Amino acid sequence: MEQKIEMKQPYLLNAWYVAALSTEVGPEALFHRKILDTSILIYRKQDGTPVALHDRCPHRFAPLHLGKRVGDEVACLYHALRFDCEGQCTHNPHGTGQIPKAAKVRSYPLQERYGFLWIWMGEEAADPARLPDFGELSNGPDTGVAYTYMHMKANYELIIDNVMDLSHIDHVHGEIITTRGQLSPLVPQMHEEKEAISARWEWQQTPAMLIFANFLPEPAATARHFFDITWTPPANIQLSVGATQNGEVLDLGSCIGQYDLHTCTPETPNTTHYYFATRRNHLVEDAGYNAMKIQAMHAAFENEDGPIIEAVHHEMGTTDFFSLNPVLMTNDVAPVKVRRRLKQLIQDDRRGA
Repeated sequence: MEQKIEMKQPYLLNAWYVAALSTEVGPEALFHRKILDTSILIYRKQDGTPVALHDRCPHRFAPLHLGKRVGDEVACLYHALRFDCEGQCTHNPHGTGQIPKAAKVRSYPLQERYGFLWIWMGEEAADPARLPDFGELSNGPDTGVAYTYMHMKANYELIIDNVMDLSHIDHVHGEIITTRGQLSPLVPQMHEEKEAISARWEWQQTPAMLIFANFLPEPAATARHFFDITWTPPANIQLSVGATQNGEVLDLGSCIGQYDLHTCTPETPNTTHYYFATRRNHLVEDAGYNAMKIQAMHAAFENEDGPIIEAVHHEMGTTDFFSLNPVLMTNDVAPVKVRRRLKQLIQDDRRGA
């Protein structure tokens, strides 16, 4: 029987979370997803604008996604109450047709950027400026960017830990992204801002990472590499990785590499919506390579990272990581800083700071 961790977990509410990939919400469908323990209905108006409502009729609490579209409105399947895009009931087919004042559902701000639908779950007025700039995902042809989604049976902070500490890759992953033992001994360079924590690794290996080797002048020769990883709240991790065989600066402008975004949205304390996007700066016109690459990366997350993260969650039996007195090592510096910063932001958010 699956273990359930029922501890009530506070979330950072006044922030932008990914609610769905843009491609998941079609022009007519009533899409639904649980976000921060709340059932959310998402659909598009006839002009394509996305809408998010609490997916629960206030009458008998039927999920609204079971209903049907009536133009830009949604009719509940159970008793046909109809709601507009702001969540106000507009039609009651019963009795005199009077609409009770309480017949409304909460609507949630959405914005569509970078291939995702982002939702604001907090009570404060939604602030578009608080969504970090991931515009690099939009720079280039569609055949150079790819997206995927995974549902994970683990707390979202464990997924953040996994990406902020890449010392696991030689132990968890296969030959395609091995650093041949070069990464684990390194302590990353750290950079901290008010709402961002970054870690950087630089190393060289022979041959280069296999995801890049064939695009370098000498595939079997030594190459210099870098990882740049930046966390922004609540659960976004932008990861850039590249390799070069010349003496230029280690960045995506000078290297063969890719710009990735890992972003997590808690479904419950025990489950997480995990989204991933990647844009490369090589072979950008090849749609077949694009499909192969995202399939391989999805498989790596699902079959390699996923099982160990879910096993850790099950074994912990709590979402309170520090209550278990973990043994901390040099490779923990980035994830520990993120955990502590996120905890402080949640506390400030709840106080209205």
